[in-house]
Amino acid sequence: MKNIITIIITFIIITFGMLSPATDVLADGNDIRQGSSPGKEFEKIGAAGAQFLKIGIGARATGMGGAYSSVANDLTSLFWNPAGISDIDQEQASFAYTSWFAGFEHGFAAIAFPISENYVLAASLISFGTGDIEITTVPDGRTGSTYSINDIVAALSFGGYLTEQFSFGISGKIVRSAFSSLSSSGIAFDIGTKYKTGIQGITLGFAIQNLGAEQQFSGQDLKTTIDNPSLQDTPTDVERLAYAFSIPIIFRAGISTTFLDDDDHQLIGAMDFVTLSDTPEQLIFGAEYTWNNLVSVRGGYRTGQDQLAPTFGVGLKYFGGGGLNGEVDYSINPSRNFGLVNRISILLSFD
Repeated sequence: MKNIITIIITFIIITFGMLSPATDVLADGNDIRQGSSPGKEFEKIGAAGAQFLKIGIGARATGMGGAYSSVANDLTSLFWNPAGISDIDQEQASFAYTSWFAGFEHGFAAIAFPISENYVLAASLISFGTGDIEITTVPDGRTGSTYSINDIVAALSFGGYLTEQFSFGISGKIVRSAFSSLSSSGIAFDIGTKYKTGIQGITLGFAIQNLGAEQQFSGQDLKTTIDNPSLQDTPTDVERLAYAFSIPIIFRAGISTTFLDDDDHQLIGAMDFVTLSDTPEQLIFGAEYTWNNLVSVRGGYRTGQDQLAPTFGVGLKYFGGGGLNGEVDYSINPSRNFGLVNRISILLSFD
């Protein structure tokens, strides 16, 4: 019992310690605290590429605002906390679709197979992109040519229980970003843990995502021909330099509890602290109410950003014959300047 209480207290101290003003170190070595002179304040926004890696997956999780690292217990856990797949005890498939801003579309598909009583293996695929976008120039306008954006993540994940209360998960993935004729690719890893304290239904969750090396674009669009003055303006083939970039590292620490759980009603409350390598820290609150293990209503709120408004979601479970069970979830996320983000996800379980 003392060990459990110590873990909870440590979690709270770490979380709120991260929320306190941090010291940013500038390139010249000066320490500038938040709230100091605007001209000297360091902002980490825009410090990473492959931004699609931050788009949430699954309408259940996003309906709760993303406060899901300690709640995660299905295939969408692969995004929030890979330790969540440890709770999958039967073959499972999941599909999710997000209508993103400006005509972008985000898709997710995954399957999971329990390979023993305590361990689960899963594979997943994420896609993010557009249709054809017309290329225009200034001042000529239309060129008659088009380009598209096609980003993909393919992952293999493994998770399980080391004790009755402690579970883990790890994902290895290939991340590829592409637009027009340019592309970059690399390998990254996600690691997560969950701990069921046994106290009032409290569960703790920790995850770190996108641990990997820098990436660099290459492709035909970097190649061109110039008149070389040193060779009497002779046309010379050259290739522009593409600088290396990091992918966004994400750390999540979450806590959740079940306030109500009987035959007809269940109420879950959750809180996540999220810190990213290229945006300010965020605190997320979420809740889910389920009636008769059939219909769910969800809501969430995210602090530390100025675009996404509160989220809402609903879910419906289906218990069919032949060992096939399903769940359909929908969430809606209004934004302040870009309209609505709509998500739908489907979960199928096979006994």
